[in-house]
Amino acid sequence: MMDRAIVDNFPEVDSIFPPALLAQLRAQPRPSPDTFFALLESELAHHHPQHYRVGMLIAPSAPQRCTPEFLARCREFADTHDLPVIIHIQETRLQVVTAQAFYGKSMLMRLAELEFLRPGTSLIHAVWLSDAEIACLAQSGASVQHNPWSNLMLGSGIQPVRALLDAGVNVSLGSDGCASTVTVNMLNVLGSAAAVSKIRGDDYSRWLSAAEALHAGTIGGATALGLGSQLGAIEAGYSADLVAYRTDAISFTPLADPVRQLVYAERGAAIDSVFVAGEAVMRNGRLTRVDEGAMLREINVAYQALGAELDLADESVAPLRAEMEKVYARAHALQANWQPHTAKLPG
Repeated sequence: MMDRAIVDNFPEVDSIFPPALLAQLRAQPRPSPDTFFALLESELAHHHPQHYRVGMLIAPSAPQRCTPEFLARCREFADTHDLPVIIHIQETRLQVVTAQAFYGKSMLMRLAELEFLRPGTSLIHAVWLSDAEIACLAQSGASVQHNPWSNLMLGSGIQPVRALLDAGVNVSLGSDGCASTVTVNMLNVLGSAAAVSKIRGDDYSRWLSAAEALHAGTIGGATALGLGSQLGAIEAGYSADLVAYRTDAISFTPLADPVRQLVYAERGAAIDSVFVAGEAVMRNGRLTRVDEGAMLREINVAYQALGAELDLADESVAPLRAEMEKVYARAHALQANWQPHTAKLPG
């Protein structure tokens, strides 16, 4: 959810965009805050995550995309109804420079100033972080969500996971959206999280282990949502959400270290059964409640039907892209006034 025009998510647009294009973009219709919160109210009775398997959460898109009043309203709604909160933050260097231009401080510190950070709140990406910001996160009890495959695909940088864990920050894992990352395979995320940490220095004891990646992808995720006593572990009283893998598959043969093999080798081919709340939704590698073949065919037919509309959409954003390239170049030329952990290799 956001309540600012998308073009106003970026710095210096008034001096870069042609006035007519800027006015056109700001005039684009978008949902009002009242519309968003009416929808949330209507879903509470049937999708509260404490009571229903498919649950809702509060998701203001990012600080630079929301007014302070909208963020405060999101925070109040989440607190009143005991709902988790997620917000995208400091994914790219451009976003950190944007925060400097908008607030004179980082987006994380801006959220702290607005008293937005607390347990049950997850900061998605959180790639470009300083030691002071990590300490602030640890004190607040908020979580971060590591999206390694997305960050690699989009060139965002590498989250300082070990520094976060050392500070006591809960780390979970996410796939980001399939519109930008092609796949939402969480096994791919697991392997990426463990592997990419190994480009940070030569002290192998500080690299993320397979077991730590698995913890982040299970218990870390449940903790981030405030559901740590219900999800993420195979224990009595927890939701019976289980995945059973064939150990006679290539990825587990020979069966030497199941956790390392799951994280580094398995990407879904060995899945035999999946249980959600005790119900088998996959058996023998086949979905039990969905005709997968028919669904894939339907998707392809729909995509073909949308072809002309998608081409038109690409054409329509060409003027916007040209101006955004200028915003990107100008922002990246600015000298940063913060000292984050290195998120990219030099050069």
